[in-house]
Amino acid sequence: MDNPQKETGQKRKEGVSKDPGMVLSLAELSTALGAQLISFQETPDPIHGACSSVCIDSRQVVPGALFVALAGTVQDGHRYVGAAFAAGAKAAMVARSRLDDPALDLTHQTREARGLLLVVEDTLGGLQQAAAWYLAQFPHVLRIGITGSSGKTTTKEIAAAIIGREQPVVMNQGNLNSETGLPLSVFTVRPHHRVGIFEMGMNRTGEIGELARILKPHIALITNIGSAHIGILGSKQAIAQEKKGIFSAFSGNERALIPEDDPYRDFLAAGIKGKVCFYGPQLFRELADLQDRGLEGIDLRWEGMPVHCQLSGKHNIRNLLAALAIAREVPVQSKAIRGGLESVQALFGRSEILRGPVTVIRDCYNANPESMQEAIGFCDSLDWQGRRIYVIGAMLELGRASLEAHVALGRVLADSKADWIGFLGSETRGAAAALDQALRRNGRGEGGKAGFYYTDSFSSLSQVLADQIRPGDLVLLKGSRACGLERLTDVVTGAYAVKAAGGV
Repeated sequence: MDNPQKETGQKRKEGVSKDPGMVLSLAELSTALGAQLISFQETPDPIHGACSSVCIDSRQVVPGALFVALAGTVQDGHRYVGAAFAAGAKAAMVARSRLDDPALDLTHQTREARGLLLVVEDTLGGLQQAAAWYLAQFPHVLRIGITGSSGKTTTKEIAAAIIGREQPVVMNQGNLNSETGLPLSVFTVRPHHRVGIFEMGMNRTGEIGELARILKPHIALITNIGSAHIGILGSKQAIAQEKKGIFSAFSGNERALIPEDDPYRDFLAAGIKGKVCFYGPQLFRELADLQDRGLEGIDLRWEGMPVHCQLSGKHNIRNLLAALAIAREVPVQSKAIRGGLESVQALFGRSEILRGPVTVIRDCYNANPESMQEAIGFCDSLDWQGRRIYVIGAMLELGRASLEAHVALGRVLADSKADWIGFLGSETRGAAAALDQALRRNGRGEGGKAGFYYTDSFSSLSQVLADQIRPGDLVLLKGSRACGLERLTDVVTGAYAVKAAGGV
């Protein structure tokens, strides 16, 4: 693979400023997109035809922004062009089909604001093409893409912590990894950056391929193939096909990183125009003594030196290995690898461990059958003297597989070490029923509040859970993001505090 970082002496292309800020030339962008540029500005000064940021939400517009009016299923961004100009937008990207709509009156609003219109056929496509054009202005940036059913964000954060110790890194903030999130993240690249690490998610067929055409990664990694989004794609085979789209923009010199133990590894590796590299614990000669130490984190030796990572659980071991595979391909020196691993901390809602009189494991950012089993297995594996309380939220986006998956989850919980289980969400009714059936069959009780509680009401769960909490409890909060289980954190810790103070 040709390393783009060797080209740091190249002359900066026009359209990107020499300073750390962004100056996006609309004249150059319109030419690149084949778009029509309509200006109502009074001066020919080129700087007046440039934007300093890009956004798709009129509430987030800052002076000098390019507002892209997306036509969604609920809201049409074209209705907010006037608001964007009022907030200081320099220009708006609009669809040609909306230009002459009298109800929108886009031309009048732009004239009143003395702004500019960038007219394209499709604004989502225009946003994505603009991002691809903008990123091409930085040939010195090594582009890294990450996708998979789970672990994308954590892998990205670990890789950035390692690589960032040697070179300036830019990455998606949070999980801005969608058809709009990735393009917006790309616009945060600046001339001083040397490595860009971007996760790529999906909500529909073909989306990963679209994102790959924007990013054109030099290094692309798949974390795993699981059941997340199976409700959209229908099968794991279809998920594997979709995730494989991250390699679709390869031209021959790029590198594909694939987990060596994934059941779909051979399918993922087939027909790739580039070098295929498998990664796993047995494939790192530098790695030794890898140990999962439960709540204490992960220990290992890298090139003979001890390393302690604060992240916990076998799933984070996989994320760590994925980040190491990326770091080795960049490449990064051993000192940076050790320092990066030791600096990483759990992100909000992703296997966070909140210690106290009641210990909370907050893993409520995403949920699918695989991650549920991992979280339950992790809590079961701990050498814990107190009670284990598992609060389980619904697994969403499973489609027709939802009932079967939740029933299977109930059976897993029946065999777990949980002392009490709370279920939230109508989808978990099947899990609660399967658990109750298993408990009756095994003679472990009649169910009810003594062993588990099912509800579709957050407030009801909060009240029942508060009554359950005792000092020394371990509480797992695990569910899909929409369940909002993180809101139970204060319920759990607050309930204990009241009891400790002698309250009711």
